[in-house]
Amino acid sequence: PLVYLDNAATTQKPRQVINALVDFYEQNNANVHRGVHTLSIESTDMYELARTKVQRFINAPCPESVIWTRNTSESINLVAHTWGRANLKPGDNIVTTAMEHHSNIVPWQQLTQQTGAELRFIPVGDDGYLQMEVAQGLIDDRTKIVAAVHASNVLGVINPVSELTALARSVGAVMLVDAAQSVPHMPIDVQSLDCDFLAFSAHKMLGPTGIGVLYGRPELLESMPPFLYGGDMIIEVTYEDARWNDLPYKFEAGTPNIADAVATGAAVDYLTDLGMERIAAHERDLTAYALERMAEIETVKILGPTDPSARGAVISFVHDTLHPHDLGTALDSMGIAIRTGHHCAMPLGYAATGW
Repeated sequence: PLVYLDNAATTQKPRQVINALVDFYEQNNANVHRGVHTLSIESTDMYELARTKVQRFINAPCPESVIWTRNTSESINLVAHTWGRANLKPGDNIVTTAMEHHSNIVPWQQLTQQTGAELRFIPVGDDGYLQMEVAQGLIDDRTKIVAAVHASNVLGVINPVSELTALARSVGAVMLVDAAQSVPHMPIDVQSLDCDFLAFSAHKMLGPTGIGVLYGRPELLESMPPFLYGGDMIIEVTYEDARWNDLPYKFEAGTPNIADAVATGAAVDYLTDLGMERIAAHERDLTAYALERMAEIETVKILGPTDPSARGAVISFVHDTLHPHDLGTALDSMGIAIRTGHHCAMPLGYAATGW
């Protein structure tokens, strides 16, 4: 028997997603955008249909605003390397939060070291929420980008990204949202959020590993230089220079992850059929039950808010005496899989637990 409680790290895959992957390789396998033969046309159509499904799932304005990447980390790195290097200079600043995953800290750290810009962190209060009154002072007329997680993979907090976007807009900055832990669990509308960039991974939303999405405003994507070079991102090459392809292909160098894109479309279909509102409501009920039962264990301290209506379904906790790895190993021997360690958020873990 298996009780799998590690979905924040990666989800198990429904049969429909697995079948989509197998069927593609058995029936439709060919490279995309490169051939006039039937298999290539079919493969291209399936690849682009999956992009359109993702576009509709997050209510992006057009398919061209959806870029296939390897994962959330690559999506954020793409923005840091392309938009960031083109727009950051000494004296500018980047604002993020103290509860970020390493993937939304380290790219900005590296960018500030390369450009001379400053990296600022919105602090987290004892209640687990962002200190928005401090954010108002950190985001100023030298801020170029605000990059914040939508749902914390440690605290479960749902951050007010629309408020952060409004603050960014007020000073002419752009807004990036790390939605790795929100897109799988609640309805997401990028036009309602009004963000400029949004990143997430398929494997956290019942899809395959090794593929992710970057949503970007088309006008921003148009202005950004390519991230990688080669393959379909090129429209013309001479011995002296090259011209780049149109969106979204300008950011999709080489043969893409075709089969996993198709399987991601199947995952989107699965979630859409269930209904994201129903999923969110069910998770709130599960979270409320889990928080209630865990509160009965005196040796356990829950991190983050304990109000199930104000948080996502991930629950991090520390034990008074047991080391996380010992507890994880003991539970595994009972068939229960949990995540242990710093959850790729070391600074937050140190602050929250005193590790």
